[in-house]
Amino acid sequence: MQVSGSSAIVTGGGSGLGLATARMLHAAGAHVVLLDLPSSKGAEVAADLGDRAVFVAGDVTNEENVQAAVDAATQMAPLRVAVNCAGVADAGRTVGREGPVALAHFEKVIRINLIGTFNVTRLAAAAMMNTEPIGTEPGGTPERGVIVNTASVAAYDGQIGQAAYSASKGGVVSMTLPLAREFAKSLIRVVTIAPGIMETPMMAGMPQEVQDSLGAQVPHPSRLGRPSEYAALVEHIVSNPLLNGESIRLDGAIRMTAK
Repeated sequence: MQVSGSSAIVTGGGSGLGLATARMLHAAGAHVVLLDLPSSKGAEVAADLGDRAVFVAGDVTNEENVQAAVDAATQMAPLRVAVNCAGVADAGRTVGREGPVALAHFEKVIRINLIGTFNVTRLAAAAMMNTEPIGTEPGGTPERGVIVNTASVAAYDGQIGQAAYSASKGGVVSMTLPLAREFAKSLIRVVTIAPGIMETPMMAGMPQEVQDSLGAQVPHPSRLGRPSEYAALVEHIVSNPLLNGESIRLDGAIRMTAK
């Protein structure tokens, strides 16, 4: 599906994977709405992108905030792409030295990573269903939209201390197929990317020796993944009409150890 002349929503668009994706979609001719926290650099990113870029401050778990982003997108052009990059990677043992982890910790991670992703998905899909189908190519398969969600390799091989994170990302993987099946009649695809160890702002805050050690654990290429590589996969998913209902590992063949 061609994105030029359409609108796209990217959550977590102020940095990392979301920023790279927003830049890619904008360069492809899309009108881009960046939905990120007020404390993010989303406003700066939108200003840097210039025309066809808008920042909406908000929380993915808040229905009104997400609807505001959807409305902003549909006012610019038909909404055809939504990419969920917003999330948290809080870690902690279930039972540590001070006893069981606070239940609020588990609830927070699930709420942001899983419920937030579902919240954006449902509202974006509802808007996409009101758009006119477009062909992927002359005589090609008609489509209304594509939703790309972000899981993690932790959904498959989570480490000690990642019970909440793995559960949240496992939920994103598990809802991919039923969402794709439900939206098929509306000509909307749903695909999930499960990144490995990526160069994100959180990772950048770690000592260089730690980053090098983590990169060395990746079989090939033996380095951290780049946000541009995530964005490139989003670009291919959007353009390839046969990709649907699948979760794709983007990890250089890494399989995480227990700790």
